Formats: sequence, structure tokens, C-alpha cells
Amino acid sequence: MTITFSELKKKINKKEIDTVLVSLSDMQGRLTGKRVTGKAFLDYVHKETHFCDYLYTVDMDMYTVPGYKSSSWDTGYGDMTVKPDLKTIKVLPWLEKTAIILGDSYDHEGKLPLQHSTRQILKEAIQKANSMGFQPMIGSELEFFLFNQTYDEIHTNHYKNLKESSWYIEDYMIFQTSKEEPYLRDLRNGLLESGVYVECTKGEAAPGQQEINVVFTDALSMADDHILIKNAAKEIAFQHNKAVSFMAKYKEEVCGCSCHIHNSLFNIKTKKNVFADSKDKMGMSKIFKSYIAGQIEFLSDLSIFLAPNVNSYKRFQEGSFAPTKSAWGIDNRTAGFRLAGHGNSIRIECRVPGSDVNPYLSFAGLILAGLYGIENNLKLEAPISGNLYSNKKLKEVPKTLNQAIDLARKSKLLPKIFPQDVLDHYIHAAEWEQSEYDKSVNDWEHRRYFERT
Repeated sequence: MTITFSELKKKINKKEIDTVLVSLSDMQGRLTGKRVTGKAFLDYVHKETHFCDYLYTVDMDMYTVPGYKSSSWDTGYGDMTVKPDLKTIKVLPWLEKTAIILGDSYDHEGKLPLQHSTRQILKEAIQKANSMGFQPMIGSELEFFLFNQTYDEIHTNHYKNLKESSWYIEDYMIFQTSKEEPYLRDLRNGLLESGVYVECTKGEAAPGQQEINVVFTDALSMADDHILIKNAAKEIAFQHNKAVSFMAKYKEEVCGCSCHIHNSLFNIKTKKNVFADSKDKMGMSKIFKSYIAGQIEFLSDLSIFLAPNVNSYKRFQEGSFAPTKSAWGIDNRTAGFRLAGHGNSIRIECRVPGSDVNPYLSFAGLILAGLYGIENNLKLEAPISGNLYSNKKLKEVPKTLNQAIDLARKSKLLPKIFPQDVLDHYIHAAEWEQSEYDKSVNDWEHRRYFERT
């Protein structure tokens, strides 16, 4: 459950809680942090603690990547101050006597927020929306693969001969998900008890593929919940001697894993959805149309924030339910942007991100692009109908991380919504990821070249 600091204090004093995970999101959207004793958290850690500032410069392997302005060997890799956000305390029922709290990152003195920290980037996007009278509301749907092996087994086998939890496509299939229910039930109910409003889990469009859906909420809470959902899915799988993967494209022959981002704006005062207009033939307000137009305008340039890894781009295949076109349609799952809902629930679903995305960065990018569209009164083109995969006239989403990096470097749009230091930071992260892949030698190369060259 989500609890107050006072309630946490009582639970610690009653010895119901003895460990507090003081955590934050790194650049990859992973949960990082410390396990703090309940006593220390109450005595002083609830005010602030310190992490090495290299956490926003390391890659997926935790390698100290050179070339960052914010932190390097030249700066000495000092400390950053992390101030726990007391509104984010949750009890985690799947971990014994454990609670979690998320924090915000500041400079060494604890005075200035770190501009390049992922949560701060989203908070500034939300502040921008608030200044315009809007509260961004988001729901993110996460897909993942479930395996009947442990992480250790999979690693020992060099990620070969993986055993998905099903041998057939299980989209909406009740019997197959009944076989997976001991794990899925613990995941749903554990998250629900922790304070994440889970609606459902379901089988998805490939053997072993799952989806978890949660009820939409304000953008910051959704991002916080998103990283907890992914961590919980892994921890609970570990407890069941299983493994899960949130790779965007785990296997060439099957669908990738998406993170569909449903977003809307509510009026701060009335709490009503400003996207709804019953007088419009599509039920869409002018604000909504300009918001979508902004997101479409920015989509290609934003790609490093929506598809951050080399593997992300292997998901964009025709006929795979992953979009290949930068366009919108009415309830059309072949479009990059799908109009969903009606009345007060009307919203736009961005179908571009995979489940490897950092929610703070992707939410921020989409919100800021949409607000740009509103501020500049951008006009929305008519929705595209039919099979967008076969429509050769439409603009394509970037096909590779290299292409996305080039678009971000040359973009005249991104500096209008992000500070230059933030752009430089995340472009550098993408460049490093690409360079590491370019140096690698993989199984495809062995099969193709080992004997025949």
C-alpha cells in the first residue's frame, strides 16, 4: 500500500518494516538505490542521502562512460544528494518487511536539482503543463516475455534454448494463462497491495508473452509505478524460479514487447479531460488536435527518448502490431498514434515505445511535444485509415538507433523543448550504446562468416 511517513514510522517502530529501499531511476529506467535500515531511515535518511553521481553516466553494464559533462574521472565522480519524496512510500508485500521510497537527485550541496536526472526532466515537463493549466495524465501498458527458467540458467546457457512459458500464441487465452497464474496472480496482487492500481494481466501475441495493464494516473506517479512494475515482475519471477524479459525485440520470429503510452491532459481546476469535445464529430477538442499534431511533428526527432537502444528498432516490423509510420488513426493499431476512448476517457495512445523505454524520458518528450503543438496552434491532418503498413506515402519512424541519433543531433525542434545540456547528455548516451554494439561480434556473424569467408 502507499503510506505516509507517519504510517511508515509506526510500522518500523512495530518491527513490521525493517528495510527501506531508497531508490531512483537511472538513465536506462532501472530501479537503483540502497537498502536502508528502518532506524537509519527514521533518524536521518528520510531527509537526504548520497549516491555516486556516476549513476547518470554509466551504461547498461554499469561501465563508466567517458565524455559526459556532468560527471567523469576528471570531476572525480563525486556524490549527488538524493532527497526522498515522502509522497512515494510503498510497502512491498513480495519482499519481507520492506518498503520503498523514490528520491530526487540534487547537486552535492543538495541545493539545485540535477537537470539531467530522469525524474527531474519529467517534473519540469509537468511544471510546464501546470503553468498552462493542465495536469498530464498517463497510463503505460507494459508487455514482457515469461520463461520457465531462472536468470542464472539462461545466463549459463548463453541466452540460447530459452523456454517460453507457452508453446503457442496466448493472446487473450484463459487456459494458457491459467498455467501461468501462480506467477501472474502474485504479480497482480502484490503490486495492487503495494499501491499500484493494477487492472489486469493477459496473454499477448506470442508464446510466453504477457501484458500488464494499470489504471491511468498523473504522469509522475505513472512513471514511478512503471519502474516499480518492471522490478516487481523480475523479483517475483525470481521467487517462482522463472525469468522475464522486457527487451523490445527478444526474438526475430515473434512480436516485440511494447510500452503503449496513453496520454491526456486534464484541467487542473475542474479535473476534466480537456481533450473531449462533444460538439466535434470525432469528439476531439482543438487543444487535443494540436497536442497530437505536436507529437507527430516531433516523433522522429524524439526517437532516442522513445526507442533508446539498438534492439528497440528491431521491433518496428510490418504486420507486427509495432508501428512503422508517423501518423495517427482512429482506433487503428497500425498507426504510430491511435485515438482511443470516447467522452471524458478520450486520449491518444503512442504505440512507438517498446518496453525497454525509460518512462520519465518518454513521458516528458511526449508531453512537451504535445504542449508545443498547443502553444503553436499546430493543425492536425486528417486521420489515416486502413493498413498503414502498406501506405508508402507516410513518413517512416526511424529504422535504426544510428538514424535516430543523427536526427537528434541535427534537430531544430528538440532544443525548443529540452535544455541543450539535457540533449547533449542523452545523445551522448545513445552514441555510446551504438558504438558498443558496433564493436561487438554476435551469433549472426558467426553463422554467416565463420566458415564461409
